[in-house]
Amino acid sequence: MTRIIKRTVVTLAFALLATLVWGVVIEPYTLDQRNTSATVPNLPRAWEGRRIALLADFQSGMWLDNTSLIDTITETLLRQRPAAVIIAGDFVYHPTNTSDAAAAKRALNTANEQKTLMSLDTTLARLKPLMEAGIPVHAVLGNHDYAMASPHDARLGFIADAVKKRIQQAGITVLQNRAVPLSLPDSNTTDQPLYLVGIGSHYAGNDHVEQALETLPADAARLVVMHNPASFPDFPAHTAPLAMAGHTHGGQMRLPGLPQWSWMSLFQSGPAHTDGWIEEDYGAPGNRLYVNRGIGFSMVPIRIDAPPELTMFTLQGNGTAQ
Repeated sequence: MTRIIKRTVVTLAFALLATLVWGVVIEPYTLDQRNTSATVPNLPRAWEGRRIALLADFQSGMWLDNTSLIDTITETLLRQRPAAVIIAGDFVYHPTNTSDAAAAKRALNTANEQKTLMSLDTTLARLKPLMEAGIPVHAVLGNHDYAMASPHDARLGFIADAVKKRIQQAGITVLQNRAVPLSLPDSNTTDQPLYLVGIGSHYAGNDHVEQALETLPADAARLVVMHNPASFPDFPAHTAPLAMAGHTHGGQMRLPGLPQWSWMSLFQSGPAHTDGWIEEDYGAPGNRLYVNRGIGFSMVPIRIDAPPELTMFTLQGNGTAQ
């Protein structure tokens, strides 16, 4: 019996070690490209069959971050040439190295302390080839870009302005409760545009859906991006036929074959909408949400059965394109 117990303990120890090695060394650097199609009502003919790429949650600056994977992602996107790239927030893990608001303000105004955002600059440099190749990149901000680890913790909310400024200087359009038309270099200028609606941070209490929808025509073809899936139920019926989000990291650690049993589900009351198309009763009729697993980590640098994700949507109309 003692020998059986010893063998069981050793086996379990090796299994745990192998899982940790996989989750820290291998899976975080294994990119999973998910290809899916999405129907967009009134999609302009020029956009039929075009592809849109979705990324999220770089979390650069976290200890043992895996942002070197962005180089692989950039190379992949340059080969596949999507019509646009959308980033669903959380560019950085902690934009400052202090939790004191007054100290953070001083840091942002001191040249020596600009290094607190250096990780963001490194991430943006890795994305720069996309802009140089003429691929439009749009983004929204996430809670970590506001230095918020919990809802409505606004002590360092002003930091988002510094993060946003850096992102925009890199050539990425940052959307906050507004819509912009997406353009194609080879499309007819008389075509009706496809709009991208960007929603503000849910944790910051800045996700104003009605305000965002007011910035586009009522029947316009549109894509919607937000950081947190919790913003999705605020959309009225038939206003978000293709909504995209991140934030969840796919649960980050979950049991293979049982995605509902995840690290995220331990800390969240109610259903955890971790990744992929959310098919259960969530949101208003005519709206559909896809959650991307993101790239980086939260709390610990490990991913198990939740590999980093690049999502590629192929757009299709509903037969009423302009």
